[in-house]
Amino acid sequence: MELDTAHPPRPLPGAAEAAWDACANGVLLVGAGEAAFPILAVNPAFCRLQRRTDAELIGTSALALGDAPGEAQPDNSLAVALHAVAGAGATHTLLLRASASAPWCRWTISVAPAASAALAPQLLCIVEDVTELQEQQALLAHLSSHDALTGLANRALFNERLQAAMTQAHSRAGGVAVLCLALDGFNLVNESLGYVAGDQLLISVAMRVQGCMRPQDTLSRHGGNEFVLVLADVTDSAQVHAVCEHIVRVIGAPFPVIGQSLHAGCSIGIARYPQDAGDGVTLLRYADMALSHARDLGGNQLQFFAPEMNQRTTERAQMEAALRVALTEGQLQLQYQPMADLQQGAICALEALVRWQHPVMGLIPAGRFIPLAEAAGLTVALGYWSLRRAVEDMVAWRAAGLPPVRVAINISPKQFRDVALPEAVADALAQSGLPPLQISLEITEAALMQDPQASDATLAQLKALGVGLTLDDFGTGYSSLNYLKRFPLDLVKIDCGLTGNIVTGADDAALVKTIISMAHHLGIEVAAEGVETEAQCDFLRRNMCDQIQGYFFGKPCDRDHVASLLASGHAVPPHLLRIQKLPRTLLLVDDEQNIVSALKRLLRRDGYQILSANSGQEGLDVLAANAVDVIVSDQRMPGMIGADFLRAAKNLYPDTIRIMLSGYTELQSVTDAVNEGAIFKFLTKPWDDEQLRTHIAEAFRLKEIADDNDRLHLELRTANHELAAANRRMEDVLRLKQQQITRDEISLNVARELLQFVPLAVIGLDDEGMVAFVNNAAERVFRQNGAILGNEAQIVLPELFPDGLAPSGSHQVYIGGRCFQVVAHPMGANSQSRGSLITISACEETV
Repeated sequence: MELDTAHPPRPLPGAAEAAWDACANGVLLVGAGEAAFPILAVNPAFCRLQRRTDAELIGTSALALGDAPGEAQPDNSLAVALHAVAGAGATHTLLLRASASAPWCRWTISVAPAASAALAPQLLCIVEDVTELQEQQALLAHLSSHDALTGLANRALFNERLQAAMTQAHSRAGGVAVLCLALDGFNLVNESLGYVAGDQLLISVAMRVQGCMRPQDTLSRHGGNEFVLVLADVTDSAQVHAVCEHIVRVIGAPFPVIGQSLHAGCSIGIARYPQDAGDGVTLLRYADMALSHARDLGGNQLQFFAPEMNQRTTERAQMEAALRVALTEGQLQLQYQPMADLQQGAICALEALVRWQHPVMGLIPAGRFIPLAEAAGLTVALGYWSLRRAVEDMVAWRAAGLPPVRVAINISPKQFRDVALPEAVADALAQSGLPPLQISLEITEAALMQDPQASDATLAQLKALGVGLTLDDFGTGYSSLNYLKRFPLDLVKIDCGLTGNIVTGADDAALVKTIISMAHHLGIEVAAEGVETEAQCDFLRRNMCDQIQGYFFGKPCDRDHVASLLASGHAVPPHLLRIQKLPRTLLLVDDEQNIVSALKRLLRRDGYQILSANSGQEGLDVLAANAVDVIVSDQRMPGMIGADFLRAAKNLYPDTIRIMLSGYTELQSVTDAVNEGAIFKFLTKPWDDEQLRTHIAEAFRLKEIADDNDRLHLELRTANHELAAANRRMEDVLRLKQQQITRDEISLNVARELLQFVPLAVIGLDDEGMVAFVNNAAERVFRQNGAILGNEAQIVLPELFPDGLAPSGSHQVYIGGRCFQVVAHPMGANSQSRGSLITISACEETV
């Protein structure tokens, strides 16, 4: 059959033709009566798919369109499909891609309806572009077996590869190694630089590790910063060890991340088949155990699995279960480590530390079970238990009449992120009735930095409650000044890792000094942890540290021992106080010795130097021999009543603060003494201990203020006197200088006037050769030279400079045809004058 390619046949007339042209899918008619399956007609959509015109397509063989069978159906070529439909008449569908650059197309081939039985059979092919769908399916298929971030194998593909490697190793009597690899300190990268930097680092690590592996090995990422490797065809442990060391070296090189150079380390746990386990699940679990052990050793370590690790893991699981029981059955207890105020020396705070009293293993330190609590998600419950227990102990100390003391409670990062924390603290304060400032919450830098904006909100809520806020372990993490300024902190704790080397290490000493200065400039107090020696305490005292904590001042102890420390007035030795002060001296005067003894017992804890007397006269004798700050006296005493004694003390020692403590109810003499200023306060017997201590402390505070004012007044007067003396000396110098200038000016004016009337011509030159003076006689001699004064002598008086040389000594010159004798007199030989004086006189006539 011969086709008219210039005027191709249309399949249908009229409206059908319009639908044929508008169809979005490609459509073509193929002749089924010939072996070549010639193309009879094509619509515009098919021409666009093929990027050819209808003239180029019509008349060609349809078989040429299917030279590259679809990868999804490699056996179903277009030729097979066309013959099948032409022979059997059934509709056939296949996926075809003519070339690598051509779109993916779905072909649906069926027999075309015949308008007449006389016409040759035709096939109708509908061609749909499914490239986008095919690419999405390919992507989904890839993601089902690969990690989206790094492109590495995921857990599912890893399991397949591991099983295949173990099967092959079993058939060849070989070995397989599974490696669990984790980056050390990866969370710090996320927290400090952001998740984008963390993702970039993971991608870079994946590329480097992939470069260390053979084609038969598998590298996978199971999430987070952990990678798992399958090393196939392993012969011995030395081979595995060499690969691991190579990986550690490669990861140890700097990584360029968002414009910074990051250094990363890694820990690797290794388990082997068939030595350690015979199935993939156990092998992976053992490798993970080995990784945990490597991390426990400090990171950047390689660890092969050993059977005892499994035992430790079992013990750890048992300990975790026991810890849950301990939380509910009262096996936990709080111990308190005292903190000292280096200005006053006394206990200023206690840090609450959790301990576990196990019924079998005894007292377990926090360093052993806190990591278990973190892994088990128990730190929040543990933190709230600590808060409740600390409040209970503080209420008990208050009931026992002990002085109030602030207690610092550690808040874990997870507890800090718990939205219920502010409410829990508020409830504890409300139920106990404790002042908010007696509770301080210690929060680490890492906890604050995990989400700074959320930290702002939480800290604001806690600050509104009135509790203290402490930044713990400062100097080990970010140590950022910006965040120190940002957060409403009351106290910064220098980590013990820095404190331990401040005496021997110049770098740590400088860093600690900087932290103290930086915090003080921001109005934040500073405490140092881990103070173990007097030398460390002395260093901190000299560098204005506010508080210390460590074994030098006190070990952690239970609440009963804390009560003893508070009652006994445990304090830092006076010579280690930050500001050295004279001892605060208190004089007790009472004729009843038991009263004096009771007062001494009560007031000894406050650090006073206590003197005593049993009568007014003895009191005056004590005052004569000792410097006393505060006097507490009874009223009814033999020989001299208290009011008269205090009057005498006021007259003789007016700087003392005087208090009367008496059960005597006749008030006239007391009132008179108060009105005269002899008595600061009148207190009655029997007294309230805390009120009496408060009044006496207030008296000492007033005395110290008065002493400070006196000292400052004296220092100010001294400084003012020195300043006045300096000003007076400066004024004297200035006056003498002005007088000298005045005298010099007078002398100069007299000399100028005298020289004006000298008949000899005189010219004065300064040290730069400028004319500084010209008398009348000189002006007459050089009248023809014009203006002379203030000009350069060599220019305006060339006659004085024979051969271009400045005049010196004596020589003759001719001026206006007349001979003159020129004599130069250098100045400054006997004075501070500079320059030269030139005299010009007529030459003597010779006969």
